[in-house]
Amino acid sequence: MSAVNGNTGPQAEADAFRLEGIGLTIDRLPIVRNVSLAFPKGKVTALVGHNGSGKSTLLKIMARQMTADTGAVLYDGRPLAAFGERAFAREIAYLPQDMGAGADMTVRELVACGRYPWHGPLGRFGETDRQKVEAALEATHLVHFGHRLVSTLSGGERQRAWIAMLVAQDSKCLLLDEPTAALDIAHQMEVLSLVRALSHEKGLSVAIVLHDINMAARFCDLIHALKDGTVVASDSPDRLLTPATLRGIYGIDMNVLPHPGLSVPLAYVC
Repeated sequence: MSAVNGNTGPQAEADAFRLEGIGLTIDRLPIVRNVSLAFPKGKVTALVGHNGSGKSTLLKIMARQMTADTGAVLYDGRPLAAFGERAFAREIAYLPQDMGAGADMTVRELVACGRYPWHGPLGRFGETDRQKVEAALEATHLVHFGHRLVSTLSGGERQRAWIAMLVAQDSKCLLLDEPTAALDIAHQMEVLSLVRALSHEKGLSVAIVLHDINMAARFCDLIHALKDGTVVASDSPDRLLTPATLRGIYGIDMNVLPHPGLSVPLAYVC
């Protein structure tokens, strides 16, 4: 399991986020406890674990939606408090689980909302903004959906539209909280393939909360596993997916076999 100890130097510079001893207690209940992790630049990093393990809470702390009681969160080597609101939004884009707004917008209008950190409420939506919106639509394969209302899209198309908004935001890091929740298997593959492609082609750093360990193994470069608010494993998919480690994460007997067509393992319940 990798750890973070506050070191500086080449390794620190290679990390987008670094968490150092993060702890949070709500109503006397520890939610996350002494979490130290690194999220490398330009990679897709999954947060996995059972329900209530602290995955979404950790992502909210990274997104400045919640504040930890203890520890430090560094982005690009700087404390989160060092960033102003708009400067933070220009670096980091956050997609929570529940995105109820936007149903009455067209896809292009929704994606254009991603440009807000760059021109503010009174700024002019200029040619650069338009180019960024069109580039985001193209990158997410939504050009032909630009005129459609978000409410008329399928689940997978809707998630692509929200991700397009984050791409238009032109941030360097995406924080995605269960973007495949409630999607069927085909749309899960569609959304995660898009996320991985965006990271590898554009050099985006991604932290993503996922429930399915096999999807995490297939689409992510690194997996951090939480249990009861603590880190129980942290490694590449091929090293993390072992029967002993999976039992430590989920508390049930699981086995692993090679994927017939890919270089990643497949986990299943015994």
